[in-house]
Amino acid sequence: MKTKVALVGVGDISGIYLKNITKRFTQLELVGVCDLVREKAEQAAKQYGVKIYDDMHALFADEQVDIVLNLTRPDEHFAVTQAALLAGKHVYTEKPLAATFEQGKALFELARQKNLWLGGAPDTFMGAGIQGSRALLEEIGQPVGFAAHMICRGHESWHPDPEFYYKHGGGPMLDMGPYYVTALVQLFGPVQSVMAMTKRSYATRHITSEPLRGGVIEVDVPTHYTCLLRFAGDVTGTLVTSFDAYPPGVRNIELYGSLGTLSVPDPNNFDGDIQLQLGKDGYKKRKNPVKDYAENSRGVGLADMASAMQEGRPAQASAELILHVLEVLTAFERSSQSGQVVEIN
Repeated sequence: MKTKVALVGVGDISGIYLKNITKRFTQLELVGVCDLVREKAEQAAKQYGVKIYDDMHALFADEQVDIVLNLTRPDEHFAVTQAALLAGKHVYTEKPLAATFEQGKALFELARQKNLWLGGAPDTFMGAGIQGSRALLEEIGQPVGFAAHMICRGHESWHPDPEFYYKHGGGPMLDMGPYYVTALVQLFGPVQSVMAMTKRSYATRHITSEPLRGGVIEVDVPTHYTCLLRFAGDVTGTLVTSFDAYPPGVRNIELYGSLGTLSVPDPNNFDGDIQLQLGKDGYKKRKNPVKDYAENSRGVGLADMASAMQEGRPAQASAELILHVLEVLTAFERSSQSGQVVEIN
């Protein structure tokens, strides 16, 4: 039996979700879409032959809908997910779960109280890149540490409407950090504690992309993070996320062990080259032992949640995982403000 899904928020990321739901993940059935910009919803509805809802509350009231797919902007995730849960719907949301840990915890508790499923992105960790790295991890011996980098010069040079990246719920950590922290949790287990320094390098950003070229964005959030993390197995490392610098060509994630170093592919993608250095030998490309989900498989976490609901097993992109990741992401700013180590609960 197919699980029926309806989508809220027909933004830039919705295209790959819509394609995969309707063309690839056979356990899912798309029944409808809605967006504040009705034209976007009309285009998607016409392309995929589904209904349009006048608003999200009409969508939530549809008894056909099993899971609400929340693809709204980050600062809207909480309100949309909360309303869907209160209406009795299961929810799968884009990352992050919410803009604050307190909001995320409230959603987690609400889902649990109402006996509803809650899950969310990123699901790139289910792809060949991270799963292949996980399969090869033992080759570097006893894990010692890691270094991870997500460095770019911001989104105002290419995104058609980049302002929300620099407002509440945005910034490089809440935007891109979920991919990195989720991948590291898959490799090392839960985070125990963090410490960080953050800053806002530029007070304004000048849009050079169309159609808003010439516009100026007031920056409200930190845009450069330098972070330390300690994992449950006493593995420690650094994570830098930035919208303020040009990519230096460093590897996205390097894992250090007693026998060698493993270079992990970009966690924003489902696949990529895995490189391994053992002893003093140089890096060599390593054949990935994992083949599943090597292409853009966004929505695989949603499909897995639908299957888990029917099979009575835990989902992989679960509420527990996305709440843990959100606690870590938001703890960095708390640490920067207090100058103290923050324990993760």
